[in-house]
Amino acid sequence: MSLARQLSHDALNAIVARCGLRELGEPYLALLSPMSPHPVGACRLFVSSPDGPERVRKVVYIGITVPPIGLDSHMFFAFTPPESIAPHFTLDSVMSGSSFAFHLDLIPRVDLGAHLAYMNEVFMPLTPAFEAARKIEGLSPAHLSPRQYALMSPWMLAYRATESAYAQCRPYIEAYLQHWFDLLERGIKTPVDLPPAQLAARDRANREAIFSYEVDPVWSQIERLLGRETNLKLIDLLRAQDV
Repeated sequence: MSLARQLSHDALNAIVARCGLRELGEPYLALLSPMSPHPVGACRLFVSSPDGPERVRKVVYIGITVPPIGLDSHMFFAFTPPESIAPHFTLDSVMSGSSFAFHLDLIPRVDLGAHLAYMNEVFMPLTPAFEAARKIEGLSPAHLSPRQYALMSPWMLAYRATESAYAQCRPYIEAYLQHWFDLLERGIKTPVDLPPAQLAARDRANREAIFSYEVDPVWSQIERLLGRETNLKLIDLLRAQDV
């Protein structure tokens, strides 16, 4: 098992267990490619159990492994309900040849510039992990545009890495994940004076931008592997606020 897969699946499995999620389909969607007679990956979908609280609306995992081109990519987004102020959690973990790349973030649900108290409660506790992770030798900044950074949080860790450097990121992935669990389980105490419909509308617009050909060139790369029809299915699943 590659380090990219290991770190991704460790975090994914922790979310599924801690939040009591159940998987739909085995997998939800097999990913096919002209490059291989066999599936090159899978899209997996996890949802909340009907018997418990819905802290997480759904988790979408997309894994693509193509040995002939040295690719082993594992991305997932854990989405909180659209009317919630709890951030989404995401980890993208990729091995390409002998190098690695990742991004790790909690995606804000409100405008941070207008909600200082929310930012202080939800994101400031990540600062020690954020600052320590950035000092790991062997990391270099990912090639992201200003628009991509603007759509996420200022605490996003997005780097290319040597294998040694990426292995050292494990405790920081765990720190982000444990803080997210705390927010889900104890609740966010800071009041946010926005109606549920407005929170859902902002989330919808934010996801349409994040999962966009225009903003993120990775979708064009995935299309070359999987074809446009499958690519659009994945984008629609990530954008959709319901299961």
